[in-house]
Amino acid sequence: MGGGTEAFPDLGQHCQHPDCHQLDFLPFKCDGCLKVFCLEHRSYRTHECPKSDHISRKVVVCEACSMSIEVTGRDGEGEKEMLERHERSGNCDPKKKKKPTCPVRRCKEKLTFSNTSTCKTCQQKVCLKHRFPAEHACGQAQAQACKGSWNDKFLAALASRNGRDCSKNGRGSASDTTTSLSVEAH
Repeated sequence: MGGGTEAFPDLGQHCQHPDCHQLDFLPFKCDGCLKVFCLEHRSYRTHECPKSDHISRKVVVCEACSMSIEVTGRDGEGEKEMLERHERSGNCDPKKKKKPTCPVRRCKEKLTFSNTSTCKTCQQKVCLKHRFPAEHACGQAQAQACKGSWNDKFLAALASRNGRDCSKNGRGSASDTTTSLSVEAH
């Protein structure tokens, strides 16, 4: 099917959808079936592309060893073929079936492909609930906090106060005297 008009025969192309054949001056070429479509039929779904999954990515989990295997549409292999190839490769070890658990105390969450987070500070793998350094007692994060985090300095000063009035530090001001009077009156 040619495109264009009588004056410009090379300009544009006709949509290759069976019910459309509209002349489109800015046609779209499907990267799956390599046909040309108009704006309305350019998506995989609207022109029912038979190769719509050629760029898709899926993860298949081996039932024997719980290893996750990525399956892409480009390989031309189905899920069954990928699992059979994995079993023949020698990497399939049923002893690996047990999934690791979160190392945080009293947490029994199993670490899977989708709920595992690696701490950027201590490189420890934890569940998503404990992904922040404060939640999993990150050793390096605590060491850095002790080296001079302003928050820890504030908490240390607050703890050392022991009920004494902070205004009695020798920097007298008008508000200091009213505060000290109200504290002494009680």
